[in-house]
Amino acid sequence: MASFSFGTGNAAKLLRIPLYAAGRMGTLLVPRGRRWVFGCGAGIGDGALALQRHAAAVGHDTVWLTSSDREDRDAAALGIRTVRKSGWRGWWATARAGVLVVTHGLGDVNRYANGGGFVVQLWHGIPLKRIGLDSPATTQVPNVPGAPLLRRIVGLLYRGAAQRIRILPAASDRSRGRLESAFGLGDDRVVVTGEPRVDVLSAGSIEERRATASALLGRVLGDLPQDARTILYAPTWRDGAEDPAVPSASEWVRIIRVLEENDAVLLVRSHPLGEGGYAPPLPSRRVRMLGASLLADVTPALPAVDVLITDYSSLAYDVGLLGTPVLYLAPDASEYGRTRGFYGRFEDVAGPDAAVSWAELLVQLRVLLSDESAYDAESVRSATLSAEMHAYRDGRNTDRVYQAIRARGIPAPKGAA
Repeated sequence: MASFSFGTGNAAKLLRIPLYAAGRMGTLLVPRGRRWVFGCGAGIGDGALALQRHAAAVGHDTVWLTSSDREDRDAAALGIRTVRKSGWRGWWATARAGVLVVTHGLGDVNRYANGGGFVVQLWHGIPLKRIGLDSPATTQVPNVPGAPLLRRIVGLLYRGAAQRIRILPAASDRSRGRLESAFGLGDDRVVVTGEPRVDVLSAGSIEERRATASALLGRVLGDLPQDARTILYAPTWRDGAEDPAVPSASEWVRIIRVLEENDAVLLVRSHPLGEGGYAPPLPSRRVRMLGASLLADVTPALPAVDVLITDYSSLAYDVGLLGTPVLYLAPDASEYGRTRGFYGRFEDVAGPDAAVSWAELLVQLRVLLSDESAYDAESVRSATLSAEMHAYRDGRNTDRVYQAIRARGIPAPKGAA
């Protein structure tokens, strides 16, 4: 089921314009300090967590701005101080901070107190589908009288908010061009450093990464079938529309049969903004849900995945750092390309054989799981695609981002030499 759309979100944003104005007036009066505040629309994780760990390790005063009890608990388990981002305390913490680190939007911290701050927008994936100013979905509003004018106002608000970004790290020059266009920023702000969120996929040996990721899945999901191959299904968000790839009851029967025949387990990772609808009609030890409510950040678990199935998710670029084969299930590719749009052609990423149904996808999956040469060929293809989009794979993206921030005048932590 869909749980959010740009239209409803933008309508709420328009209604909050007086609060934005009041908040901006307040930030003009409150001096900013040296503290770094962090927020992430997906919870405690992603690139924000990587940068927070780095900044705290070198001595910066850091605070995470949270929005739920779950985030408070996750942060506490990591020893991270927190403040709820809503309300007076969240406004004050954001207004006083010298550096504001976000991954989704300025609402990751207190949305009314970011004016005048040094904003680091880490984003949360290399875009395949068009985002920001490049996508008509970004300025959607409800179909009401005056909707065209409201869309223009939303566009101006979005562009104005994007101009507050001081640094936006990119994975490569190709990714940088997409981000510059999507956010309306120049190359002085979009810098090719690599993305902190994927350092975990490059640090340590292959064996160490897989063992750590497998242990993480074990803690989250409990016992999985021993020695079974792990398949991750990660469909992307449909901007509030229903997902056409949700399996029917008969398709679930076929899916589970293929999993049993090939000793595999399917982990279903619905998008956090559109969870639901993917549970099979009967429980099966071969199918497990791995939504954001169980695991806020899936990236650290990727080294334990043997095959990724997706449609338009940036995970397709990320798993190539590990050489993980990718299969594509996109029954609405033509419609999605027309209404949302892609950077380049979808076929250039997915190839000419992207499945449009579970029947087609299961044929491809059977081959991949039973033919070692086919698996190896898809692994090479995945790694090649990733190499075109990730300029760095040395586990030092976070440090490069930190150095880029310091180079723009942000002081060292107090007491540092």
